Amino acid sequence: MWLLIIASALSFWLTSFIFCVSRKSPFVYNGGPFEGKNVLLVVAHPDDESMFFSPTLLYLTTRGYNLHILCLSTGNADGKGDMRKHELLKACALLGVPTQQVKILDHPNLQDGFGNNWHHSLLAKLVKEEVASCGINVVITFDSYGVSGHCNHRDVHYGVRKFMLESSHGDIEAWELVSTNILRKYIGPVDIWTSILYASSNPARSIRWLTNEDPRKSYVSMSLHASQWVWFRKLFMAFSSYTYMNTLRRIHPMDPSCEPPLPETSKEL
Repeated sequence: MWLLIIASALSFWLTSFIFCVSRKSPFVYNGGPFEGKNVLLVVAHPDDESMFFSPTLLYLTTRGYNLHILCLSTGNADGKGDMRKHELLKACALLGVPTQQVKILDHPNLQDGFGNNWHHSLLAKLVKEEVASCGINVVITFDSYGVSGHCNHRDVHYGVRKFMLESSHGDIEAWELVSTNILRKYIGPVDIWTSILYASSNPARSIRWLTNEDPRKSYVSMSLHASQWVWFRKLFMAFSSYTYMNTLRRIHPMDPSCEPPLPETSKEL
């Protein structure tokens, strides 16, 4: 009996994987593609782009989008910030992002760490500067939970949201990577079926759902973050649904349900 259950589960996993990577078009949505061609991905740490956003990056870089990445810290929590900067540049090059279009900050008030809350006004200011200097039309980042719940991921979301709320440019659109529950997070390509249901149940043009045409490249790009390539991250890349697909949701800055849960600290900008 147990062998039958295990065999059935493996068969379902493999079927989902084949369905995921063999699709002629990796883009399933309730509307058209992104309207702008200049895209900015805003992340908190080196390796976020490979662990969480690689299906999005591979879609964009293989379809003529001009992609920029703003990484708001060096990930120096363990004193490996300089190493992690170089790892990020190598991973981005593999994913098709020119190294000159990857900006890595080392601001004293934006240091990596679970206990380090980042000021949303500072983040909004930095995003605004990058959008202006690169002529950005589309911004992509974490949602309010930040996939893993890391406070830096969540602060980046609220920084982008604050930028959008204060922006006078109505032609800029922002999208957030949807966080899933722990079951969906670790069932790999099987999550393709629940993602399809989620996308189809949302209003037109509010969801962009992308499957990964080359999951192996995502795995290799994460391995280039050698300082972080430990056993549990290898397992994460193999079994995480974020290796195989991304669900992006349109950010509506005025949505009151997405207000930050705690007031900001009074750090100087």
